[in-house]
Amino acid sequence: MNNWIYSNTFGTLLAVLAIGCFPLSAGAGCDDEPSPGVNWAGCDKRGVDLSGMDLSGAVLTRANLENANFSGSRLSHADLNLATLTKAKFDKSRMIGARLIGINAQGASFHKAVLDDASLSRSILNSAVFSQARLRRASFYESSLENADFAGANLEAARLERAKLFATRFEGARLASANLEAADAETASFTNAVLVKAKLDNAVLREADFSNADLSKASLREANIDDAIFDNAQLSDTIWVQYQRCRSGSVGECR
Repeated sequence: MNNWIYSNTFGTLLAVLAIGCFPLSAGAGCDDEPSPGVNWAGCDKRGVDLSGMDLSGAVLTRANLENANFSGSRLSHADLNLATLTKAKFDKSRMIGARLIGINAQGASFHKAVLDDASLSRSILNSAVFSQARLRRASFYESSLENADFAGANLEAARLERAKLFATRFEGARLASANLEAADAETASFTNAVLVKAKLDNAVLREADFSNADLSKASLREANIDDAIFDNAQLSDTIWVQYQRCRSGSVGECR
């Protein structure tokens, strides 16, 4: 009995000493100055102006950043998972490898932002602006991007599987080797876009506009292309909806 009491008392003392020597990680410092690695997790920063700031590696998970201004800021490898970013501005910001999974960024602007290797999966990005942004290898898996604007953006090797792309604009965008499998891109515009080797298998492309687009070596296996427009589209060696390969030099129609 005495040995049991001694053992438990000694164990409790060790635990107390351990907590004193190695304190639990501190919570977010919502009043901390903006700096690389700052922890603003869960903080209310609505309308804050952080344009031009260096917030590389910052922790902004679940933060409320509605109408915040991050224009020209550095946010590479920052964690913004589950943050509220409605109508926030990230124009010309640098966000390489940033994590933005599960965010609500309706109406946000990422014009000319650099988001290579960024993760924006399962997010709400309806009416967001990504015009002329660099999004190479970025992931939008299962995100809602209805009425979003990707005009002139670089989406090479980007992941858009199962994304909702109703009426989304991709005019002049570069989507070479991008993956849009099972995406819903009804009435989306891909005019003048480059989709060489892109995957659109099982995608809904009803009434989508591919006029003057380059779909060479792209794959549209079992895609729904009802009333889609392919005027002057390059279809050399494209895999068509019924698995047939379009002949080299096909334009506007799979031959």
